[in-house]
Amino acid sequence: MIRRATAGDLPAIAATVTAAFAPFVAVIGRRPAPMDADFPAALAAGQVWLAAEGQGVLVCFPEDGALMLDVLAVHPSAQGRGLGAQLVAQAEAEAARQGLPAVTLYTNVAMRGAQALYTRLGYAETARGPHEGFERIFYRKVL
Repeated sequence: MIRRATAGDLPAIAATVTAAFAPFVAVIGRRPAPMDADFPAALAAGQVWLAAEGQGVLVCFPEDGALMLDVLAVHPSAQGRGLGAQLVAQAEAEAARQGLPAVTLYTNVAMRGAQALYTRLGYAETARGPHEGFERIFYRKVL
């Protein structure tokens, strides 16, 4: 089940995001951006969704005429069960609900699992390069 997160979910959100992105600190050379996201503000804006009682986290919001999928995190203990794909589908449903024609996102070039997921789900690479101090790949899917 996927539901909107509440303030009471902050500990689960922090735990899942930290666990999901911690392995990339050494690879990237710094904390991935989602580890430092302002989740209380995103919660207050209604932008955070949870799957499997906090084992999956999604943050998305409208930006530049599309829905920006800003954070997708699945706790390592829950990976391989399809939660990431379910959360991406939730973002796509939210884009449709808001009348937005596309979903956009970016991921770090070191996050090959995320790249494979987005490609498998029909996202097309639109650009790659430095962005906010990270090497990123940008994707878009027209709904």
